[in-house]
Amino acid sequence: MRASARRDGIGLLALASAALPVFIALPLLALLVTVSPASLASHLTSEMAARALWLTLRTTLVATALCVALGTPLAYLLARHRFRGHEALDTLVDVPVTLPPVVAGVALLLAFGRRGLIGQHLDAFGIQIPFTSVAVVMAQVFIASPFFVRAARAGFEAVDTTLESAAQTLGASPWRVFWTVTVPLARPALVAGTVLAWARSLSEFGATMMFAGIFPGRTQTLTLAVMSAMESDLETAVAVSVLTLLLAAGSLLVARRLARREGLF
Repeated sequence: MRASARRDGIGLLALASAALPVFIALPLLALLVTVSPASLASHLTSEMAARALWLTLRTTLVATALCVALGTPLAYLLARHRFRGHEALDTLVDVPVTLPPVVAGVALLLAFGRRGLIGQHLDAFGIQIPFTSVAVVMAQVFIASPFFVRAARAGFEAVDTTLESAAQTLGASPWRVFWTVTVPLARPALVAGTVLAWARSLSEFGATMMFAGIFPGRTQTLTLAVMSAMESDLETAVAVSVLTLLLAAGSLLVARRLARREGLF
Protein backbone atom coordinates (compact mmCIF):
# COMPACT_ATOMS: atom_id res chain seq x y z
CA MET A 1 0.00 0.00 0.00
CA ARG A 2 2.80 2.36 0.94
CA ALA A 3 4.69 1.59 -2.29
CA SER A 4 1.54 2.25 -4.33
CA ALA A 5 0.99 5.59 -2.60
CA ARG A 6 4.61 6.51 -3.23
CA ARG A 7 4.26 5.70 -6.95
CA ASP A 8 1.11 7.79 -7.14
CA GLY A 9 2.91 10.66 -5.43
CA ILE A 10 5.84 10.45 -7.83
CA GLY A 11 3.43 10.35 -10.77
CA LEU A 12 1.62 13.48 -9.59
CA LEU A 13 4.93 15.22 -8.99
CA ALA A 14 6.15 14.32 -12.48
CA LEU A 15 2.90 15.58 -14.00
CA ALA A 16 3.07 18.87 -12.11
CA SER A 17 6.74 19.27 -13.03
CA ALA A 18 6.10 18.79 -16.74
CA ALA A 19 4.27 22.08 -17.29
CA LEU A 20 7.27 24.41 -17.17
CA PRO A 21 9.64 22.26 -19.31
CA VAL A 22 6.90 21.89 -21.93
CA PHE A 23 6.29 25.63 -21.88
CA ILE A 24 10.01 26.26 -22.44
CA ALA A 25 10.43 23.55 -25.07
CA LEU A 26 7.49 24.46 -27.29
CA PRO A 27 8.77 27.86 -28.51
CA LEU A 28 12.24 26.39 -29.07
CA LEU A 29 10.75 23.50 -31.01
CA ALA A 30 8.69 25.91 -33.08
CA LEU A 31 11.85 27.83 -33.90
CA LEU A 32 13.68 24.69 -34.99
CA VAL A 33 10.93 23.22 -37.16
CA THR A 34 10.02 26.48 -38.90
CA VAL A 35 13.08 26.47 -41.14
CA SER A 36 14.47 23.51 -43.10
CA PRO A 37 18.20 22.69 -43.05
CA ALA A 38 18.52 23.78 -46.70
CA SER A 39 16.76 27.08 -46.04
CA LEU A 40 18.85 27.57 -42.89
CA ALA A 41 22.10 27.17 -44.83
CA SER A 42 20.83 29.43 -47.60
CA HIS A 43 19.85 32.32 -45.34
CA LEU A 44 22.95 32.05 -43.15
CA THR A 45 25.13 32.68 -46.19
CA SER A 46 23.45 36.04 -46.76
CA GLU A 47 25.64 39.11 -46.40
CA MET A 48 23.84 40.37 -43.31
CA ALA A 49 24.03 37.03 -41.49
CA ALA A 50 27.68 36.49 -42.41
CA ARG A 51 28.73 39.95 -41.23
CA ALA A 52 26.74 39.63 -38.03
CA LEU A 53 28.23 36.20 -37.30
CA TRP A 54 31.80 37.37 -37.92
CA LEU A 55 31.33 40.47 -35.76
CA THR A 56 29.72 38.42 -32.99
CA LEU A 57 32.54 35.89 -32.93
CA ARG A 58 35.19 38.63 -32.81
CA THR A 59 33.55 40.72 -30.12
CA THR A 60 32.48 37.81 -27.90
CA LEU A 61 35.95 36.28 -27.96
CA VAL A 62 37.54 39.60 -26.99
CA ALA A 63 34.90 40.21 -24.33
CA THR A 64 35.35 36.72 -22.88
CA ALA A 65 39.13 37.17 -22.75
CA LEU A 66 38.63 40.42 -20.84
CA CYS A 67 36.18 38.74 -18.46
CA VAL A 68 38.80 36.10 -17.69
CA ALA A 69 41.70 38.55 -17.37
CA LEU A 70 39.83 41.00 -15.15
CA GLY A 71 37.60 38.52 -13.35
CA THR A 72 40.16 35.92 -12.25
CA PRO A 73 41.99 38.06 -9.65
CA LEU A 74 38.66 39.44 -8.42
CA ALA A 75 37.20 35.94 -8.05
CA TYR A 76 40.29 34.78 -6.15
CA LEU A 77 40.11 37.82 -3.85
CA LEU A 78 36.44 37.20 -3.05
CA ALA A 79 37.05 33.48 -2.51
CA ARG A 80 40.04 33.67 -0.20
CA HIS A 81 39.88 36.95 1.70
CA ARG A 82 37.38 38.67 3.96
CA PHE A 83 37.74 42.43 4.33
CA ARG A 84 35.73 45.52 5.01
CA GLY A 85 33.51 46.08 1.99
CA HIS A 86 33.65 42.43 0.92
CA GLU A 87 29.87 42.09 0.84
CA ALA A 88 29.46 45.40 -1.00
CA LEU A 89 31.99 44.35 -3.63
CA ASP A 90 30.37 40.95 -3.97
CA THR A 91 26.98 42.59 -4.47
CA LEU A 92 28.38 45.08 -6.99
CA VAL A 93 29.73 42.25 -9.13
CA ASP A 94 26.26 40.69 -9.26
CA VAL A 95 24.37 43.89 -10.12
CA PRO A 96 24.66 43.45 -13.93
CA VAL A 97 22.84 40.12 -13.60
CA THR A 98 19.72 41.76 -12.14
CA LEU A 99 19.96 45.06 -14.00
CA PRO A 100 17.79 45.27 -17.15
CA PRO A 101 20.20 45.24 -20.13
CA VAL A 102 18.63 48.38 -21.60
CA VAL A 103 19.32 50.21 -18.34
CA ALA A 104 22.89 48.91 -18.45
CA GLY A 105 23.23 50.37 -21.94
CA VAL A 106 21.98 53.74 -20.77
CA ALA A 107 24.40 53.64 -17.84
CA LEU A 108 27.32 52.84 -20.15
CA LEU A 109 26.29 55.67 -22.45
CA LEU A 110 26.14 58.13 -19.56
CA ALA A 111 29.58 57.01 -18.40
CA PHE A 112 31.42 56.70 -21.71
CA GLY A 113 29.32 58.80 -24.11
CA ARG A 114 30.71 62.01 -25.62
CA ARG A 115 29.24 64.01 -22.73
CA GLY A 116 29.49 61.20 -20.21
CA LEU A 117 31.27 61.07 -16.90
CA ILE A 118 34.44 59.67 -18.46
CA GLY A 119 33.62 60.00 -22.14
CA GLN A 120 33.83 63.79 -22.12
CA HIS A 121 37.48 63.57 -21.12
CA LEU A 122 38.19 60.89 -23.73
CA ASP A 123 36.46 63.00 -26.37
CA ALA A 124 38.94 65.80 -25.66
CA PHE A 125 41.64 63.43 -26.97
CA GLY A 126 39.55 62.40 -29.96
CA ILE A 127 38.54 59.07 -28.46
CA GLN A 128 34.90 58.16 -29.05
CA ILE A 129 33.57 54.82 -27.81
CA PRO A 130 29.77 54.76 -28.35
CA PHE A 131 28.45 53.20 -31.55
CA THR A 132 31.70 51.37 -32.29
CA SER A 133 32.85 47.76 -32.02
CA VAL A 134 34.63 48.74 -28.80
CA ALA A 135 31.24 49.69 -27.34
CA VAL A 136 29.92 46.24 -28.29
CA VAL A 137 32.75 44.57 -26.38
CA MET A 138 32.28 46.83 -23.36
CA ALA A 139 28.56 46.07 -23.21
CA GLN A 140 29.28 42.35 -23.41
CA VAL A 141 31.90 42.51 -20.66
CA PHE A 142 29.57 44.50 -18.41
CA ILE A 143 26.78 41.96 -18.75
CA ALA A 144 28.80 38.71 -18.94
CA SER A 145 31.57 39.21 -16.38
CA PRO A 146 29.49 38.22 -13.32
CA PHE A 147 28.93 34.77 -14.80
CA PHE A 148 32.65 34.12 -14.99
CA VAL A 149 33.37 35.60 -11.56
CA ARG A 150 30.69 33.46 -9.89
CA ALA A 151 31.97 30.22 -11.42
CA ALA A 152 35.63 31.08 -10.86
CA ARG A 153 35.01 32.01 -7.24
CA ALA A 154 33.26 28.70 -6.61
CA GLY A 155 36.20 26.90 -8.20
CA PHE A 156 38.75 28.67 -6.04
CA GLU A 157 36.71 28.03 -2.89
CA ALA A 158 36.65 24.30 -3.73
CA VAL A 159 40.45 24.05 -3.84
CA ASP A 160 41.94 22.42 -0.73
CA THR A 161 44.12 25.10 0.88
CA THR A 162 46.30 22.44 2.55
CA LEU A 163 47.68 21.58 -0.89
CA GLU A 164 48.66 25.20 -1.41
CA SER A 165 50.25 25.30 2.05
CA ALA A 166 52.21 22.14 1.28
CA ALA A 167 53.56 23.70 -1.91
CA GLN A 168 54.63 26.81 0.00
CA THR A 169 56.46 24.75 2.62
CA LEU A 170 58.43 23.20 -0.26
CA GLY A 171 59.64 26.65 -1.24
CA ALA A 172 57.18 27.67 -3.94
CA SER A 173 56.33 31.36 -4.10
CA PRO A 174 52.69 32.46 -3.76
CA TRP A 175 52.65 33.33 -7.48
CA ARG A 176 53.97 29.89 -8.43
CA VAL A 177 51.53 28.17 -6.08
CA PHE A 178 48.68 30.02 -7.72
CA TRP A 179 49.64 28.98 -11.25
CA THR A 180 50.84 25.45 -10.56
CA VAL A 181 48.43 24.33 -7.82
CA THR A 182 45.37 26.58 -7.50
CA VAL A 183 44.60 27.22 -11.16
CA PRO A 184 45.00 23.59 -12.30
CA LEU A 185 42.71 22.37 -9.50
CA ALA A 186 40.12 25.06 -10.27
CA ARG A 187 40.46 24.66 -14.06
CA PRO A 188 37.08 22.94 -14.68
CA ALA A 189 35.25 25.77 -12.94
CA LEU A 190 37.34 28.40 -14.72
CA VAL A 191 36.62 26.82 -18.09
CA ALA A 192 32.93 26.51 -17.26
CA GLY A 193 32.83 30.17 -16.24
CA THR A 194 34.59 31.13 -19.46
CA VAL A 195 32.03 29.26 -21.55
CA LEU A 196 29.14 30.81 -19.61
CA ALA A 197 30.59 34.29 -20.07
CA TRP A 198 30.93 33.65 -23.81
CA ALA A 199 27.35 32.38 -24.02
CA ARG A 200 26.03 35.45 -22.19
CA SER A 201 28.08 37.72 -24.47
CA LEU A 202 26.59 35.91 -27.44
CA SER A 203 23.02 36.59 -26.30
CA GLU A 204 23.56 40.20 -25.24
CA PHE A 205 21.05 42.58 -26.84
CA GLY A 206 19.72 45.51 -24.82
CA ALA A 207 22.95 47.06 -23.57
CA THR A 208 24.57 46.66 -26.99
CA MET A 209 21.62 48.29 -28.76
CA MET A 210 21.63 51.31 -26.45
CA PHE A 211 25.39 51.80 -26.22
CA ALA A 212 26.62 50.60 -29.62
CA GLY A 213 23.62 50.95 -31.90
CA ILE A 214 22.71 48.74 -34.86
CA PHE A 215 25.21 49.38 -37.65
CA PRO A 216 25.73 46.44 -40.05
CA GLY A 217 29.33 45.26 -40.08
CA ARG A 218 30.28 47.49 -37.17
CA THR A 219 27.94 46.89 -34.23
CA GLN A 220 25.19 44.59 -35.53
CA THR A 221 25.66 41.30 -33.69
CA LEU A 222 23.57 38.17 -34.29
CA THR A 223 20.88 39.18 -31.80
CA LEU A 224 20.62 42.66 -33.26
CA ALA A 225 20.53 41.16 -36.77
CA VAL A 226 17.46 39.15 -35.75
CA MET A 227 15.62 42.34 -34.80
CA SER A 228 16.63 44.05 -38.04
CA ALA A 229 15.67 41.06 -40.18
CA MET A 230 12.25 40.79 -38.52
CA GLU A 231 11.29 44.06 -40.21
CA SER A 232 11.80 42.76 -43.75
CA ASP A 233 12.89 39.11 -43.94
CA LEU A 234 11.28 36.72 -41.47
CA GLU A 235 13.07 33.63 -42.82
CA THR A 236 16.49 35.20 -42.32
CA ALA A 237 15.47 36.28 -38.83
CA VAL A 238 14.43 32.71 -38.01
CA ALA A 239 17.64 31.27 -39.49
CA VAL A 240 19.84 33.62 -37.45
CA SER A 241 17.74 32.85 -34.37
CA VAL A 242 18.27 29.11 -34.87
CA LEU A 243 22.02 29.63 -35.25
CA THR A 244 22.12 31.66 -32.05
CA LEU A 245 20.06 29.03 -30.23
CA LEU A 246 22.40 26.23 -31.32
CA LEU A 247 25.50 28.17 -30.27
CA ALA A 248 24.00 29.09 -26.90
CA ALA A 249 22.69 25.59 -26.18
CA GLY A 250 25.99 24.00 -27.16
CA SER A 251 28.00 26.31 -24.92
CA LEU A 252 25.61 25.70 -22.02
CA LEU A 253 25.97 21.93 -22.36
CA VAL A 254 29.75 22.26 -22.32
CA ALA A 255 29.65 24.55 -19.28
CA ARG A 256 27.32 22.25 -17.36
CA ARG A 257 29.45 19.19 -18.06
CA LEU A 258 32.59 20.96 -16.87
CA ALA A 259 30.89 22.50 -13.86
CA ARG A 260 29.35 19.20 -12.82
CA ARG A 261 32.86 17.83 -12.37
CA GLU A 262 33.39 20.53 -9.74
CA GLY A 263 30.00 20.03 -8.12
CA LEU A 264 28.91 23.54 -9.18
CA PHE A 265 25.64 22.37 -10.80
